[in-house]
Amino acid sequence: MTQVDETAQNEVGHTHNDLSGGWLRPAVFGAMDGLVTNISLVAGVGGGGASAHVIVLTGMAGLVAGAFSMALGEYASVQTQNDSVKAEVAVERRELRENPAAEKAELVQMFTEMGLTESTAAQVAEEIHADEELAVRVHIEQELGVNPDDQPSPLVAAISSFLCFSIGALFPLLPFLLGWESLLAGLAIGGIGLFAAGAVVARFTTRQWWFNGLRQLLFGVIAAGATYLVGMLIGVAAAG
Repeated sequence: MTQVDETAQNEVGHTHNDLSGGWLRPAVFGAMDGLVTNISLVAGVGGGGASAHVIVLTGMAGLVAGAFSMALGEYASVQTQNDSVKAEVAVERRELRENPAAEKAELVQMFTEMGLTESTAAQVAEEIHADEELAVRVHIEQELGVNPDDQPSPLVAAISSFLCFSIGALFPLLPFLLGWESLLAGLAIGGIGLFAAGAVVARFTTRQWWFNGLRQLLFGVIAAGATYLVGMLIGVAAAG
């Protein structure tokens, strides 16, 4: 490492969260979906007058079905996205070989639009196009906004989604699994889980932890309130 590199490294006063690899979005989505889904299920069947046994059975079925659905959906989604990027890379590689001058001019235009002078942009584009792999990567990054060499892992996304959905879905069931047959307790524990999950997610954003927590809690209250009302109406109708 050169003296310049060491100086620059010492002067950098911040670090970034590792958002590559495809784990954060499915983890957050999985946890929130697991919480909201099972809080709503518990509220719905509880509002309909179901017993604690039925509530647990419904909640566990929702947990298993939802976790597998989320995991398989995330795997297919991320894999499809990666395959699409590979297809675009093949198109860009072909264009670079068949129309190098036009592609170079396109890159020069992109750089000038970013604020570089035309002479500097032309020089940079010339150096980039001297290496085909570098040229492909830069064109894909500039045109699609993705790095073809740093794509998220479908398996990581699937596992993150599966685990986080399962954990989230367990929260409203905890009182029942511990022998406390209280619908209010289940919904309260689920609400605490929603607030905590929202507060934790705020770490990766610029939002205040309390704002993010309250927002997620509000979403859960809306969903649980709607399903509780539906369950209560169906339960009353069935009893009548």
